[in-house]
Amino acid sequence: MKWDDLRVFLAVARQSRLLAAGRSLALDPATVGRRITALEEALGARLFDRSPQGYAMTETGRSLLVHAQAMEAQASAASEEIGGRADSLSGIVRIGAPDGVSNYLLVDACEALSRDNPDLQVQAVALPRMFSLSKREADLAITLSPPSAGRLTVRKIADYRLHLYARSDVVAAAAPVRGLEDLRGVRGIGFISDMIFDKELDYYALLGRESEPALTSNSLIMQLSWCLRGCGLCILPDFVAREHGELEVVLPEEIGLTRAFYLVRHQDDARVARINRMAEVIVEWMRSALIPGEAARGA
Repeated sequence: MKWDDLRVFLAVARQSRLLAAGRSLALDPATVGRRITALEEALGARLFDRSPQGYAMTETGRSLLVHAQAMEAQASAASEEIGGRADSLSGIVRIGAPDGVSNYLLVDACEALSRDNPDLQVQAVALPRMFSLSKREADLAITLSPPSAGRLTVRKIADYRLHLYARSDVVAAAAPVRGLEDLRGVRGIGFISDMIFDKELDYYALLGRESEPALTSNSLIMQLSWCLRGCGLCILPDFVAREHGELEVVLPEEIGLTRAFYLVRHQDDARVARINRMAEVIVEWMRSALIPGEAARGA
């Protein structure tokens, strides 16, 4: 079995369509299709079920996927160890994270790694959703809940706090604010309930709110923009709100949430130097931003 054939198999397994797989491999779709058919004939087994919706792996295909991913990781590690420079990283590393994390916690970490390794391409995918490491949508993912299945390695980064925030003039207009009942006339800002990709983001349900906020988005950055414009109240991570002096905490004793970030990666990448280094840089920078005194301790 040739490694080039397995590369084609991996691309189709991850993309589910010949066109998308061909783009990732710089091959035309017809060539990709022929290579998959030839691999199936060589193995004497069907790897994919074809349909108008794309290519879906069979049980045999899923079995082969585990071995193909392991070979891919070994090939990548060997390439870095033999062909790369010992003191510099090269290639591509992609990290997937919620948009709030990407915009407020990863900017400096990604830039520092790129600056220190000129041959390394750092890709940050900032989307409010979960990422599939098995499909190689990302090499590393930051999540709010640790996954419970898959060949994954999970590392807790740190806890972080959230509070209810509003622009100071919005709070002044609602004064005096002694409890949640005093805020009934102020619009709420939050996540769209049927688009919440992690239960840890369902803040208003935890606060006992029966209806959705008046302004909702699946993007934390858009929620922040509304809050900064004085459109209403929004539950925000403290690491986001502290960058905006016009925002103030509302009812800090009554409304305070604790959540955690986790770094998730595929077990097969344990020997890939660029991913290992990226993981360490991310944890170091995020902990220094989230844990008081962590930067001084050099953790």
